[in-house]
Amino acid sequence: MNIELAENYGFCFGVKRAIKIAEENQNAATYGPLIHNSKEIARLEKDFNVGLTDNYKIFKAGDKAIVRTHGIQKHELEDLEKKGVNVVDATCPYVTKPQEIAQEMSEKGYSVVIFGDDEHPEIKGVKSYATKGALVVTSPEELEGVKLHEKIALIAQTTRKVEDYMKVANYLIPRYKEVRVFNTICNATFENQDAVRKLSKKADVMLIIGGKNSSNTKQLFKISQENCQDSYHIEDEKDLDFSWFDNKNLCGISAGASTPDWIIQNVIDNIKSKNS
Repeated sequence: MNIELAENYGFCFGVKRAIKIAEENQNAATYGPLIHNSKEIARLEKDFNVGLTDNYKIFKAGDKAIVRTHGIQKHELEDLEKKGVNVVDATCPYVTKPQEIAQEMSEKGYSVVIFGDDEHPEIKGVKSYATKGALVVTSPEELEGVKLHEKIALIAQTTRKVEDYMKVANYLIPRYKEVRVFNTICNATFENQDAVRKLSKKADVMLIIGGKNSSNTKQLFKISQENCQDSYHIEDEKDLDFSWFDNKNLCGISAGASTPDWIIQNVIDNIKSKNS
């Protein structure tokens, strides 16, 4: 069994930055999961006493609150600051940018359309910065029959597929006088998706490693499945089923932007130990 890693995979700039911030702020707590990887969150709690809460209202004046990579809603950030909480912002700069765009374009009178998952924390945060509201869609079909202003600002969730984003843009452009399309999909997403597309076309079996609730990992898995029928989304080596490798020659591996190297290496070591 040969194992080949995708040309680009794993921790992105924003996640590396957030992990470093968390490690430098011991005895703090993150509001919401810092990243979408439960194993790495457990490591931060064990080694650096960085806790986790889903309720920002529990923070008191003087407490240290780390803002997750996906960002938080504008009113939540304002509430924390008003209470005198020491806010340490680990929001990925690639997420901060669409927040700024949503606010600026909304204030200028544009209808803000966001391509992404309405329930994802990143999109909840971005939407909250649109002062006059925003419409979140996952496909062009969701725009049918919707009344918008003549001027549209289109923003994408940072981890979405560019091909799907363009379908929404191509729907809006001929129907409105002005459509401003902002490329808010991060470079790491582009690179990881291109790499998994390339590798999955030649691999016999593909493993995509990452949290089950990680949006960018799910996108990588979707792309992999399009080219390699035997593609599997796993969180770590415990999810491996070694029957997947029967009569297979090449195992391709990629990982989401929130997947640490130590989990990837554990998966590789386990495969090698069974095939040695």
